[in-house]
Amino acid sequence: MRIDVQTLPVNEIVQNIAQSLDADIQNRSGELLVEIPSEYGEGTIRGISFDSGMGYITYNCRFSQDVEIHFSLNTVHPLKFIFCSEGSISHCFQHSDDEHSIDTYQNIVVSSSGYDGHILYFKKDVQTHVSSLEIIRSVFAHRSNYDFKDLDPTLKQLFKDSVSKKQFFYQGNYSIKSADLMDEINTKDFTGFLRNLFLEGKAFEMLTIQIDQYQDDENGENLPKILRKSDIEKVNYVAKRIQGDLSTNLSVETLAKEAGTNVNKLQEGFKYVYDLTVNKYMQHIKLEAAKEMLKLSEKNISEIVTSIGLNNRSYFSKIFKEKYGVSPKYFLQTKASIKEEEFEEN
Repeated sequence: MRIDVQTLPVNEIVQNIAQSLDADIQNRSGELLVEIPSEYGEGTIRGISFDSGMGYITYNCRFSQDVEIHFSLNTVHPLKFIFCSEGSISHCFQHSDDEHSIDTYQNIVVSSSGYDGHILYFKKDVQTHVSSLEIIRSVFAHRSNYDFKDLDPTLKQLFKDSVSKKQFFYQGNYSIKSADLMDEINTKDFTGFLRNLFLEGKAFEMLTIQIDQYQDDENGENLPKILRKSDIEKVNYVAKRIQGDLSTNLSVETLAKEAGTNVNKLQEGFKYVYDLTVNKYMQHIKLEAAKEMLKLSEKNISEIVTSIGLNNRSYFSKIFKEKYGVSPKYFLQTKASIKEEEFEEN
C-alpha cells in the first residue's frame, strides 16, 4: 500500500494520511489522532504542529500489509529527527535506491536536498513505534536561536540551511533519556491546553537530547557519555552473570570486559537500573541468596558463606545484620523455633 503525503506542516501530514486511510480524525486541542481502520491494521498515528516551526508525529501501529509513505512536496522538506522505540522501519530519499533500516533503539537525522522527498517503509505484521520530530527551518529561524552558539559545526550548518542545499544523513543509537521521554509522552494524561504545552515542551526536550546524542557520537576517540539502551542490555547481561555465579567474586573490570563496555558506563547503568553500584548489587544478590538458604536449606552458616563466595564468616554476619536487622545465627534460631512450634502443634 502506498500513501502519498504532499503537504506541510505535521497536522496537515496527519490529515493527508487519514484521507488515504479513509479514517476519521480526532482533534485534541491541536493534537490530531487517527485510529488505523481494521482493514489496514491496528494502532494510531498522531501528530501536532507548533508555532516554532517544529512538529511531532508518532506512528504506534501494526499494519496488515506493507506500507510506503511517500513525502513528496514542491517545496523544501523539514529537517527530521526520526527515532524507533519498537519494531523497525526503513527510510530512503525519494530519488535514491539506498534504503536504511531503523531498528529498535536507533535514530536517524535526515535532510533532503532541494525538493527531494523521503519514503518510510513499514513491514506488515510488525508492531512499530516510531516518532519523527520535524523542523521547518525557515520558520524555526524566526526564534531567538542565538546563532546556534556552541552547536556542532555540521549541525549548525544544517539548521541554517533553510533552503536545503545539502543532503544529510546520520544514524545512531538513541539514549535512555529518549526512551524515557517517549514513555512519558505516551503515558501522561494531560488534556486540552496543558496537553498542548506539555507536548511542545517535550518536543524541545527531545530535540535537545537528539542533538546532544549526535555530538556525543561525533566525539572522536572519546568514549560516549550518554547512556543508551544498548548499555542497559549490557547491565542486564552482567546482572544475570552475577546471579548465575554466586560463588565467584568477579571484579567490576572483568564484568565490564565480558559485557563489552567500560567500568564507568557499567556503573552508570547499574545506578540507573538498580540505584546501586555493581559491587553493592552483587552484595545484595549474595545476601538475598544466603537468606533463602538459611530459610529453606539445611546448610549451616559456614557452608552458606562459602556458597556465596565469601571466606570471612564475621564479615558475612556484619553485612547480613546491616541489611536485615538480625544476625544469621539469630535468623537460624528463629527458623528452628518456628519449626519446633509447628512440630508440637502437629
